[in-house]
Amino acid sequence: MELVQFKESIHEVHGMKVMLDIDLTRIYEVETRVLKQAVRMNIDRFPSDFMFELTEDETQNLTSHFVISRWGGQRHKPFAFTEQGIAMLSSVLKSKSAIQINISIMRAFVMIRAFALSYQELNEKLI
Repeated sequence: MELVQFKESIHEVHGMKVMLDIDLTRIYEVETRVLKQAVRMNIDRFPSDFMFELTEDETQNLTSHFVISRWGGQRHKPFAFTEQGIAMLSSVLKSKSAIQINISIMRAFVMIRAFALSYQELNEKLI
C-alpha cells in the first residue's frame, strides 16, 4: 500500500485519527472476519483509546463521503483503530504480513527512542 493510500485511509472520529478495519485487512492481508475474530479473542488488548466500534451514525457519516460505499454493505459496524491499536493489531494477527509489520513497528520505536536520546544529549551539550 502506497503512502498516499495510507493517508486516504486515515479518518478522524471522536477527535482521533483512526484507520478502519476494512483498510487494515488489506495492509495485514487477512479477511475482515479474521481481523475481527482476533480482536474479540484478545479484547483486553484493545482499550477504547486503541480501538472502538463505530456507531450507526458514524458509519453513515463516513460512507456518505464516498460515492460508492467501500464497505460493500457490511452487516457489522466497522472497528476503528488508533495508532496504538494498529500496533497492537499487528501482534495478534498471524499473517506473514502482520508479523513483518509488527517487527517494523518495534524497530521504528527503537529508532525513535535512540533519536530522542541523541537529541537530548545534543541539546544538553548546547546548553
